[in-house]
Amino acid sequence: MGKGQKLYIKAKTLIPGGTMLLSKRPEMFLPEKWPSYFSKAKGCKVWDLDGNEFIDMCIMGIGTNSLGYGNNEVDSAVSDVVRKGNMSTLNCPEEVYLAEKLIEINPWADMVRFARTGGEANAIAIRIARAASEKDQVAICGYHGWHDWYLSANHNNQDNLSNHLLEGLDTVGVPKNLKNSVFPFTYNNYEELVSIVEKNNIGVIKMEVTRNYDPENNFLQKVRALADKNNIVLIFDECSSGFRETFGGIFKKFGVEPDMAMFGKTLGNGYAITAVVGKRSVMEAAQKTFISSTFWTERIGPSAALATLNVMEKEKSWKTITEIGLKVKDGWSKLAKNNKLDITVQGISAMSSYSFNYENAVEYKTLVTQEMLKKGFLASTNFFACTKHSDEYLESYFDSLNEIYNVIRKCENDELNIDNLLEGPKSHSGFTRLN
Repeated sequence: MGKGQKLYIKAKTLIPGGTMLLSKRPEMFLPEKWPSYFSKAKGCKVWDLDGNEFIDMCIMGIGTNSLGYGNNEVDSAVSDVVRKGNMSTLNCPEEVYLAEKLIEINPWADMVRFARTGGEANAIAIRIARAASEKDQVAICGYHGWHDWYLSANHNNQDNLSNHLLEGLDTVGVPKNLKNSVFPFTYNNYEELVSIVEKNNIGVIKMEVTRNYDPENNFLQKVRALADKNNIVLIFDECSSGFRETFGGIFKKFGVEPDMAMFGKTLGNGYAITAVVGKRSVMEAAQKTFISSTFWTERIGPSAALATLNVMEKEKSWKTITEIGLKVKDGWSKLAKNNKLDITVQGISAMSSYSFNYENAVEYKTLVTQEMLKKGFLASTNFFACTKHSDEYLESYFDSLNEIYNVIRKCENDELNIDNLLEGPKSHSGFTRLN
């Protein structure tokens, strides 16, 4: 057992759930074997507490580092802020410069509010949109964070959010009187959304523009028209998808503009900064309600974002990570075909995943992580691309993965037993309480 595994055992006695982010729990990857903690990260490499070096072919900080870990220009801007001072009684000018830049990138918008996490940005957007529409009920499609307003959808039906990224999300601690305030709808199911709007006093439609599938039959255009017809504020949650296929929101690909949009994850290349961008007619409703937080005024986040946007624009990073992601998706498909395996590949190219279409899918996913770790890769069945994922790394990754796919094929042919190959418990696939 390495230092990371030992530290995680201690962490579970001190931190409820062991980590601050569900998606970084070791149980989500390889229970009892995952390195858990890092000592250093640079480019697309991560070093654990024992000094072992890994190529990150997994979630790259849960999608935060599209320019790679420790980008020199971004880190230099942050270092300068640290030297000059991060906080004071006065405001930092960088937040104004960043607001200007985001409006330049989003000419349909007029105003911006900043936060430091995606959940905060989503909560801010909902509060402003409800204030602007003067209606409480919300229709949602996608994953929008951990706050009460979102989890309350599971008061209506315990499985309401199961198709919106995470299964098993409990509503313990979420006020029961929020029931019937949030109504999930299925992506590309326009008729379902129309039914929700007709039966309820919907003031806000909040949705991810795309996650696993592209819109069909002018779905986004229809949603935009429905919102306009019913005086509904339309919000696009681009916390995950933003700056991955365009210089800004992925909605640019589809020719539909929202009333508000949120950006996060990639915006600061690993430094905490998120933004709510919107039309003046909606955003000024923030003045009617109370939205305020001390650390939304710190200087590192906006400074990192300005530097990140500068590097992105200069390098056209969204094109690079999309090309890399396409290579990986194509590689998974070819590898599966060559090994006569049935998999489903989905997601936007720079933020994609695949699943094994077999009864032992979770076991096979666990085996991939277990064996790839031995070969020097942080890997699962997903991949978030960064500009530092070179062809050399991809080639090595697929050579290693091919060997494991061959083993999985033998398991499906009953030549091997997957239960005999796993060296610990299988990975979790959703929200699970930890003892």
